[in-house]
Amino acid sequence: MKPLHLLVVSSVLVLLCGTVAAKPWWMRGIASDDTDFLPPDSAFRVSAHTEGDLVHIRWVIADGYYLYRQKIAVSAESPDLVLLASSWPPGVPRTDPYLGTQEVYLQQVDGTVRFRRSDFGAHPMQIKVTYQGCAEAGLCYLPITKVLFPDTIAPVTAAPSHPWEGVAIISGLFAFLVAGLLLRRGRRLDLPAT
Repeated sequence: MKPLHLLVVSSVLVLLCGTVAAKPWWMRGIASDDTDFLPPDSAFRVSAHTEGDLVHIRWVIADGYYLYRQKIAVSAESPDLVLLASSWPPGVPRTDPYLGTQEVYLQQVDGTVRFRRSDFGAHPMQIKVTYQGCAEAGLCYLPITKVLFPDTIAPVTAAPSHPWEGVAIISGLFAFLVAGLLLRRGRRLDLPAT
């Protein structure tokens, strides 16, 4: 009975020590949900698409995180791509202990950049975005740089229809029927003898 009792006590001690040692020494006594930070790609999800001569860039920002407006930069990566004026919505003012008063974006931000291409679409479009953000719990990420391949959204347009298009289709069907009847006239269908 003693070996079994010793086994149970040692198992409990190993489990207790394992749970205490699972946290690093600088996090002991601190609730882990306050200091667990998302990876930058999860905190600031960025995507881009083109529409006409505009590139639309969108960041979806996780709760508890913000993106600095002044730290957003967009540059061309494709050959013969020229980026022109960019447009960003106003941000929310926030006083940062290190950078002073800054405009930041919360939840999401959509910006546009006008572009011109001299290669007429021969190369895939690539843009480089650089941005920086922080977590409200106190972690500021280093500047993040990504190369994006914006998706092209084709404008949805209906085929142009002429007012006489329906009449032309019906006339063509009628002419086909008349031609078939004229070719049939005078012919007999010979049925096989049974």
